[in-house]
Amino acid sequence: MAIQSKNPATLEILKTFKEISEKELEAKIAKAQEAFQNWKGTTFQERKKLMLKLADYLRKHVKEFSLLQTLEMGKTISSGPAGIEKCASLCEYYADNAEKILQPEKINSEKGENFVEFDPLGIILAIMPWNFPFWQVYRFAVPAIMAGNVGLLKHASNVPQCAELIEKSFREAGFPEGVFQNLLIGSGRVEKVLRDSRVKAVTLTGSEKAGADVARIAGEEIKKSVLELGGSDPFIVFPDVDIAHVANQAIIARLQNNAGQSCISAKRFIVHKSISEKFTKELVSQISKLIVGDPLLPQTNIGPLATEQILLEVAKQVKKSVALGAKIEYGGKRKDGLGYFYLPTVLTKVKKGMPVYDEEVFGPVWPVISFEDEEEMIKISNDTPYGLGASIWTKDIKKARYLVPKIDAGNVFLNGIVKSDPRAPFGGIKKSGFGRELSHYGIKEFVNIKNVSIAE
Repeated sequence: MAIQSKNPATLEILKTFKEISEKELEAKIAKAQEAFQNWKGTTFQERKKLMLKLADYLRKHVKEFSLLQTLEMGKTISSGPAGIEKCASLCEYYADNAEKILQPEKINSEKGENFVEFDPLGIILAIMPWNFPFWQVYRFAVPAIMAGNVGLLKHASNVPQCAELIEKSFREAGFPEGVFQNLLIGSGRVEKVLRDSRVKAVTLTGSEKAGADVARIAGEEIKKSVLELGGSDPFIVFPDVDIAHVANQAIIARLQNNAGQSCISAKRFIVHKSISEKFTKELVSQISKLIVGDPLLPQTNIGPLATEQILLEVAKQVKKSVALGAKIEYGGKRKDGLGYFYLPTVLTKVKKGMPVYDEEVFGPVWPVISFEDEEEMIKISNDTPYGLGASIWTKDIKKARYLVPKIDAGNVFLNGIVKSDPRAPFGGIKKSGFGRELSHYGIKEFVNIKNVSIAE
């Protein structure tokens, strides 16, 4: 089956790739296994040197990386460089900290010596999404490789050029052949790779269904898995806030990664009843000034959705919600013309039972839901199968801190939008997945935590 690179703004086919053969796939897995036997014996200082070269490569080629992700998945060109810089910073964080994090830990023992050491597992398979075509991959690969593992990447089929460029970056930085490889295969061939005895663990960022399938297979094979799945993050607004400022932050939070195509985009705007109407008007006023169009133009705020399927799903979710009683305050339809563009949409009178309340909406839609008291706010916030992130907006920090443990989420931000940082753990609960990425928690997901006891 051919793998196509398609521009979602112009619908132009940029490049077509042929899937690798079974023989080529076997050769890549064998190469990865061979590379691991050597790579696991390298020192942290040797790994650090190459990882810093990778950071330097990313910074030197930021324009190339930014342009490619704009062409393949529609991310606005103006937002591209910051994402590449974040990848470079990630490389530096683990280059500087991996050795310290993975130092053997001494355990107090009455007799003899007892300690814990952290050994690499081997080949880690990564199944990655298109929405952050670079960050998501480096987020897995950098800590895994610094820990002594090697990586195989099955990237989303609509960003094959991004996947190839990532492999090239490791190669150009001087990593040994086989330490990181891209697999140009369709989703139907992933199971065979995952079941291969040489593959020791898997990490997936993607849909709930994909996560369930991968977890099932990994469970059957008794292999470690880490899943980062969907989110329906609540953006909670109390009446003591600066409404104009928080409405602006609501726009930024929703539009993370171009048109809201991010698991941690704010997706449900839970606003106190006393300011709900005023907040909605301010939201509409600011959104009406946004420019929807060509993502290659620096002034564009919202580019296209990545695929036609996503566009149709967002339109369907909005249409059904309106049919069930939601009110369109702004937008609510596809943008006229070529490309997978959907107008920014604000909805009120949103209630349970509507898709924009119950489901993850992967597009520029702001469902506004009002609450009367803290008890109702907590109920609405947690009334979702997901638990990835949440943000609380209030000047009363004491109250906000009191509410934090009551929110079902892996990440809670007070007066700030939900985002990831190499220094902090990232992941979710419930159907948002399990395991953690980033920080010292993330690098320890794919190591053997080995207890060693030495008798006197």
